[in-house]
Amino acid sequence: MCGICERIKETKAGNNPFFVKELETGYVVIGDYQHFKGYTLFLYKDHVVELFDLDEKTRAKNLYEMTVVAEAVKNAFGAEKMNYECLGNGEGGAHIHWHLFPRRTGDIEGFGNNGRGPVWWYPMEKMYADRNRPENEELEKLKAKLLEELNKLSIDSIKSRTT
Repeated sequence: MCGICERIKETKAGNNPFFVKELETGYVVIGDYQHFKGYTLFLYKDHVVELFDLDEKTRAKNLYEMTVVAEAVKNAFGAEKMNYECLGNGEGGAHIHWHLFPRRTGDIEGFGNNGRGPVWWYPMEKMYADRNRPENEELEKLKAKLLEELNKLSIDSIKSRTT
């Protein structure tokens, strides 16, 4: 079983402390490490490797929901810009999942261009340092803030704005 499938199994069992909300095509979870405050993942519910493996309607729904989650992250955590990554060849496994990084000027200290480089410029040992792992109280605040924004942007209200 891949790492993302393991996380989904934990979520379904009620054992994922990072779980925020279930949507039609995926699960919203706060990232385990929070150097980029509000870093969130959107995990596709089924073990599928590529976006093009989804039927057109499901793919459109997943992409749509991911953008709603990104908007909620931006609103909840005051991002100047959102960065999006759809990966699947790392530790998490080959499974569609989105990394949503809320970015702010200077969030990558020590680099030129006002700290505006890509997230992979930030040293892994710093990004995944224990100090960036939220304690229980902070994690609950992050989750509550994001859930509040997700609920404000409910999928139905977003849909009506765009039609």
